Amino acid sequence: MGLMTGKRGIIFGVANDKSIAWGVAQQLRAAGAELAFTYLNAAMEKRVRPLAESVDARLILPCDVQNEDEMVAVFDAAKETWGEIDFVVHAVAFANREDLKKPFSQTSCDGFRLALDVSAYSLISMTRCALPVLKKGSSIVTMTYLGAVRSVPAYNVMGVAKAALEASVRYLAAELGEQGIRVNAVSAGPIKTLAASGIANFKEKLRVAEERAPLKRLVSQDEVGKSSLYLLSDLASGVTGEIHYVDGGFNTAAG
Repeated sequence: MGLMTGKRGIIFGVANDKSIAWGVAQQLRAAGAELAFTYLNAAMEKRVRPLAESVDARLILPCDVQNEDEMVAVFDAAKETWGEIDFVVHAVAFANREDLKKPFSQTSCDGFRLALDVSAYSLISMTRCALPVLKKGSSIVTMTYLGAVRSVPAYNVMGVAKAALEASVRYLAAELGEQGIRVNAVSAGPIKTLAASGIANFKEKLRVAEERAPLKRLVSQDEVGKSSLYLLSDLASGVTGEIHYVDGGFNTAAG
């Protein structure tokens, strides 16, 4: 019997096999969980569907997190298929590339709203849509980054969005605790993902993280997946409102 045998949940945010969300999905499936996946559009479906099918996904559905009707449809489908679910993985973030390249003071109003909507508000709306099907004792995990609490060059508006995301985790955890629902975030170190490709000088950030981290190496997709598995499982039954760092110790050594 695996750690997640008999547990079912939905993963939002897989873009390809390099995605942090895919690392989480693999760990959950290896531990026995039944999974559902979403994809943004037809182009993304071509990448996501083969991955989802490789782990025997029960549901593979379209979902733009800016469209609450689509999110409701995803959770309605989960209710029809499973009745209740045990976890949700929110691994969704986006900012306009030009807003990551320009000085932060030049961030556009539209760009600010977009980054906050997709990267932070979507956790709130997703949680609201999930509540009718979440079991008592269920868990929600989202993905954040050190740029939420420190100024990271070229991270710009995404850092502000992640700060809002982390605050949302705490408020949701406080609200949902009485219902037995836990909400946590995993703060991963720099990892080569599709989203990271939009950040200027990302290779330099990888070098600095590797050099300064106490472990003297970068963390892997699998390691982030394992920490997420812990937070999503009953092993973390007493943990909520936490920002869980998985960065080789870089958070404590970044200075």
